[in-house]
Amino acid sequence: MSLPIIALAIAAFGIGTTEFVILGLLSSVAADLNVTIPAAGHLVSSYALGVVVGGPILAVVTARWPRRPTLIVLIGIFLLGNVLCALAPNYWSLMVARVVTAFSHGAFFGIAAVTAASLAVPEKRGQAISLVFAGLTLANVMGVPSGAAIGQAFGWRATFACVVVIGVIAVLALLRWLPTGLKPSVGGIVGEFRVLRQAPVLLALGLSALASVSMFTVVTFIEPMLRDVTGIGGLWISLVMGVYGLGLTAGSILGGRLGHRALIPVLAWLMVGIALSLLVLAVVIGWLPLAVLAIFVWAALSFSIVPLLQLLVVDQAGDAPNLASTLNQSAFNLGNAVGAALGGVVISLGLSMNWIPVAGALVIAVNALLVLMTGRAMRRSSVPESAPA
Repeated sequence: MSLPIIALAIAAFGIGTTEFVILGLLSSVAADLNVTIPAAGHLVSSYALGVVVGGPILAVVTARWPRRPTLIVLIGIFLLGNVLCALAPNYWSLMVARVVTAFSHGAFFGIAAVTAASLAVPEKRGQAISLVFAGLTLANVMGVPSGAAIGQAFGWRATFACVVVIGVIAVLALLRWLPTGLKPSVGGIVGEFRVLRQAPVLLALGLSALASVSMFTVVTFIEPMLRDVTGIGGLWISLVMGVYGLGLTAGSILGGRLGHRALIPVLAWLMVGIALSLLVLAVVIGWLPLAVLAIFVWAALSFSIVPLLQLLVVDQAGDAPNLASTLNQSAFNLGNAVGAALGGVVISLGLSMNWIPVAGALVIAVNALLVLMTGRAMRRSSVPESAPA
């Protein structure tokens, strides 16, 4: 792994940690700020909203900026947001601080993916993007559990203070290792907007959104599924979630190794594999060993398509990739909310928890068909599935 990619991965680790660590701190935050647990839960949705809205705005504002200072400014916003989180005196100031932090999320991952791809030789571009996103998977495996433990021991503000330290390390790494000659995309601001008129770009964004819907339909309710259907709790659920995190990491590596192949058939087959693994999970969720194996396989396949979808968007955007790549992050976060709602609908209908993976399988199966439609649209517009060597 090259040093510039390491610097980007460190920043991705910090951003991923600050997004999800709040999940393990909701009770502490609610008690300290004298709000209800549902109100504290809005701190999660407000962050996602910040990614959806703020990312594209910053991508457009910085479209003409060289990428190195752009990425450093975005991490600076991330640092400011986490400082404000650590010092927030009340609920609403913490809400604002979370939104400020989220503004940097979508734009950073979007531009970091473009930068990583430009730093690698053509056949290694998918692997470079996957290594950046490996920072996000490590955040789920290491950063979030560690942050939750720090918050339980020293208070939730200490967790955000530690994230600030990670951000400082990321800034220093970017300053030291990121090349200075990284130029902005040649399309400019007008080109960034014009790219949204291209059907292959819009279809690629739709693929990301539906992939996220499928994933979060299931992962949002994996804890109650394990508790009510598998019949485990406490430490066992933590261990299974650790297996899920390892699956995400394995998927990031797998996606990177497949990035040099034709993206459309690879994505279609991976999505078929995701659908099958979810159907298996629906059947074996009651037996812990088989459920753990199915969760690992599902997590690995689900995250393997994330860097590939990001690469697909970058390729289709041509000379103006910043906005499209950032919108891919917005689409993914929008899918988070829709997926959680879909899983809730399954429960509200009175169906068994076993039907939640089935719902996720149906969504990803539809997505596989959309992949094939995207391939046809690309052939009609004579846009390659991946950039030529």
